[in-house]
Amino acid sequence: MSEENTNRPSDFIREIVAADIEAGKHKKIVTRFPPEPNGYLHIGHAKSICLNFGIALEQNGECHLRFDDTNPEKEEVEYIDSIIEDVKWLGFKWGAKEYYASDYFDQLYDYAVELIKKGKAYVDSQSAEEMRLNRGTLTEPGKASPYRERSVEENLDLLDRMKNGEFEEGSHVLRAKIDLASPNINLRDPVIYRIRKVHHHRTGDKWCIYPMYDYTHCISDAIEGITHSVCTLEFEDHRPLYDWVLDELKTPCHPQQIEFARLNLSYTIMSKRKLLALVKNGVVDGWDDPRMPTISGLRRRGVTPDALRDFCDRIGVAKRDSMVDMALLEHCIREDLNERAPRAMAVLRPLKITIENYPDGQIEEFEAQNHPLYPERGTHKICFSREIYVEQDDFMETPVKGFHRLTPGKEVRLRYAYIVQCTGVVKDPETGEVTEVRCVYDPETKGGNTPDGRKIKGTIHWVSAAKCARAELRIYDRLFSVENPEADKEKEFLEFINPESLTILKNCPVELSVSEAEPGTKFQFERQGYFCSDSKDSKPDGLVFNRIIGLRDSWAKASGK
Repeated sequence: MSEENTNRPSDFIREIVAADIEAGKHKKIVTRFPPEPNGYLHIGHAKSICLNFGIALEQNGECHLRFDDTNPEKEEVEYIDSIIEDVKWLGFKWGAKEYYASDYFDQLYDYAVELIKKGKAYVDSQSAEEMRLNRGTLTEPGKASPYRERSVEENLDLLDRMKNGEFEEGSHVLRAKIDLASPNINLRDPVIYRIRKVHHHRTGDKWCIYPMYDYTHCISDAIEGITHSVCTLEFEDHRPLYDWVLDELKTPCHPQQIEFARLNLSYTIMSKRKLLALVKNGVVDGWDDPRMPTISGLRRRGVTPDALRDFCDRIGVAKRDSMVDMALLEHCIREDLNERAPRAMAVLRPLKITIENYPDGQIEEFEAQNHPLYPERGTHKICFSREIYVEQDDFMETPVKGFHRLTPGKEVRLRYAYIVQCTGVVKDPETGEVTEVRCVYDPETKGGNTPDGRKIKGTIHWVSAAKCARAELRIYDRLFSVENPEADKEKEFLEFINPESLTILKNCPVELSVSEAEPGTKFQFERQGYFCSDSKDSKPDGLVFNRIIGLRDSWAKASGK
């Protein structure tokens, strides 16, 4: 777990934990984060990670990392490795407390035998369709399976033969015997074991029957001595089954299950199945595509763990589902990067400027601040030359009202350098588009000086054409064009992909100071946004920067921050 014990806001789960400690119910708080290794973790998991590890950290307890690897058909070692990396990146440690549900397969089987001997479980040989039909509805009770009253001896024999691989998949299941008339459908004799003749990444081919999640999870919690089993609201109706299994088995430890609202974030999705569809359909470039809400995608985009933890703290822990505005996450990212990201200049859509009265071939250096808020962080050098690049939209031949940048006959300041005045333009003879702007400079205005006190309304950024690096800039936007891509039940969520979620700009001039940036290094490209050197594709001979986020913060403005 993280070494830093930070103060966190109170919530109803922390209040429960605090009350249990005060009452002497537990000597030590033990929580767990139990991901299924069937995909990459997303930002919703980050909320659960911060909550479970955070509670344990605040109470000087421990939090276990436990992989729910009971479904080998969908699980891969790649996913396990990515989960471990993500949790570590978020800043949490678990030491030797790394577990797998597969660690307990023998104990889980023994417990299943115990339930059969108590008359609380039986082997059902109905088809899946028959079981579905006999399960009943919300208004009608379930119907008993014709195999529900099999003898203990027959059930034990069938389970043993299931374990030994004598039967085909789907021919038998083991069900708990609870209450077919229960209004809670989860208690209507739920399946606790099914036949799956699939190789397991840890146990190999030892098992061809695998336990179900509802049966496995509560026993795993009990074995590990978990005190508070914190999960999302969809498991609220499963809590009676959680308690039933532990009560019937009389486990020495009976954890308390507590449910909280999962994270729903606007303009994205949180379903692993749908995220996998994005990957398989080639909509995105893998699980770590910077547009994805996965932790690895956010990391590659350039989001820091501090920003993500801050976001999780701000949204809090609630008992009811709600939609969190994406703008709040973006605000947390900006606030974090504004403090940490050094400044540099880059031109996304270059327009050539020739300064006619500047000496041809001369290169001049200026000192630029690394961070305007923190002078102690020093400066770096930027090169100036007769030819430079500015943004295309920083020039307007026929300016509109309020335009204070480069226009014919008007002066503008080049950041850190000189005041220049536009004297003319060069146009493409066929299209009429401006391809070059001609200017003159005032040598007395070096480095921000204005000796005659004249007022210059506009300052623009630039990059030397003679001394610059070139980079590919990837401009990312929200992956979906609507706030809730899953709200329209008549349309597939893929229909709402934002066609402008990625814009690639090649051969962009950037300051030489960023050319040796290590992968993952973050900058604020002045007036453009926050960028990160891509962890996969950026190399010294081929710079690639991902735009993490733009500079404008609509959420802070709307919320009065």
